Amino acid sequence: MSKRKILWAPWRKNYITSGETSKECVFCMKASSDKDRENLVIHRGKEVFALLNLYPYNNGHVLIVPYKHTSDPMQISPEEYAELLSIMKKLIEIIKDKMNPEGFNMGMNIGKAGGAGTEDHIHMHLLPRWKGDTIFMSVTGGTRVMSESLESVYEKLKF
Repeated sequence: MSKRKILWAPWRKNYITSGETSKECVFCMKASSDKDRENLVIHRGKEVFALLNLYPYNNGHVLIVPYKHTSDPMQISPEEYAELLSIMKKLIEIIKDKMNPEGFNMGMNIGKAGGAGTEDHIHMHLLPRWKGDTIFMSVTGGTRVMSESLESVYEKLKF
């Protein structure tokens, strides 16, 4: 029997143990705050804002969030969708330039059954990917391997 290796991910402790401590929506709190660096907000538009995922699946994992608090994508206006897609396009350009990914995952998880971690406020995930990246570690090792700090990624992607 080979010796088992342990991968440590202490940054996940807060996420795992935090539970729902606040009744207020995390996205609404960040949208109304002026502490963009602390909240990892990398861009504010008229209808939507973008921020780094505090618990990313991969380096450069960005969330694009309408200011409007809704869990229903049918409640988002054409203007809000247009800006969401415009910011997504701009972020793809920036991430390609600064991080050189080989692909992207993007999408929304709607509702609990759809995998939404935050069910009450829709948001789009934009996730850069590289061949051989370590995202599989979440499934096989119960942890993530991050090669760059959130602070460093924030500096690269803020616009």
